Amino acid sequence: MQRTLAIIKPDAVGAHYVGSIIQRIEASGLEIRALRMVNLTQKDAEGFYAVHKDKPFFAGLTAFMSSGPAVVLALEGENAIRRWRDLMGATNPEDAEAGTLRKEFGTSIDRNATHGSDAEDTAAYELSYFFCGLELR
Repeated sequence: MQRTLAIIKPDAVGAHYVGSIIQRIEASGLEIRALRMVNLTQKDAEGFYAVHKDKPFFAGLTAFMSSGPAVVLALEGENAIRRWRDLMGATNPEDAEAGTLRKEFGTSIDRNATHGSDAEDTAAYELSYFFCGLELR
């Protein structure tokens, strides 16, 4: 079994897509092990995305992620990272395949509805950023 972090970003929360996205997660067979709504501060978002601090999109990304509530989830299942990334689709909704979350709910590369860990070490870090050990038993 593998775990990964999923985020339903502020654009999708604001557009009332949380229920639809969670329904798709459950239908995919991934298990939701923990879930909470968060309101990231700019500093929280900068800490979470620190790996991108030298990239040109960092300021916009952290401003966006602190612009409203987001839902963070710990997902579990066989090959959870790959399965979640496949369900999300390409980062740019224009490039995402039909039926993926980003194609359906994203509006641009900057407002693409969801986030997911890209590797096991990233998932471990990202999960620990939002959930303590007691929440992930």
